[in-house]
Amino acid sequence: MTRDDAQQHRRHLPAREAPPFDLDILYRSTHFVAINKPAGLPVHPSRGTALSVEAFFPSLSKRKDGPWLVHRLDRDTSGCLLIALRKQALIAAQNAFSQRQVTKTYWAIVCGQPAEDAGTLDLPLLRVEKNRLWKMEVNPEGQDSHTNWRVLYRGCGATLLELQLLTGRTHQARAHCAAMGHPIIGDPIYGATSGDAELLLHCRALRLNCNGEDISVTAPPGDAMADWIKAVPGDGF
Repeated sequence: MTRDDAQQHRRHLPAREAPPFDLDILYRSTHFVAINKPAGLPVHPSRGTALSVEAFFPSLSKRKDGPWLVHRLDRDTSGCLLIALRKQALIAAQNAFSQRQVTKTYWAIVCGQPAEDAGTLDLPLLRVEKNRLWKMEVNPEGQDSHTNWRVLYRGCGATLLELQLLTGRTHQARAHCAAMGHPIIGDPIYGATSGDAELLLHCRALRLNCNGEDISVTAPPGDAMADWIKAVPGDGF
């Protein structure tokens, strides 16, 4: 069974129960839906939990050639997630992603405060495994990875960064922030976790054009990130 066949099979399995909440839909057309994925919700069902973004697919479309995930976000990353409602739309959107014709903007609250107000990280990333665990590390043998960053706000010993991911490597934002010496708060893999702290990484906006359809979506941050912004002294946002 191919990966596509497996996804199609999962989508048409009888649902054990309806998802306990509605998706926050940011954009809808005949070809696409964009949602604001909450932190903690995986895109695929996994061992231990059946609840996932895919569990909502029957409510988005009854077509046999969709829906499909155009791209993915980590379970603990919130924000803009694009879903294709038809296979042709999926192919067009994934081509836009692979050709780097998509603007991807993230917000991240990181530990400490960078000395500069903006910069570019050109750091190749390589997946490494140890004791059945894996992570991405900066390595000259890795895939080219480019991130533009700028400071949006400083306070409370942390910084809100805007990240433009020019490439789409696994854990790119997390690994690059850690490499610059300012890991994302709540990140258990790259060195900035505290108890049950939520990963403060959010896909703020997506912008692309697919076959003449302009898609531009912006997602409000989740409660944890919004609470930090409100708590910082000064004008904030």
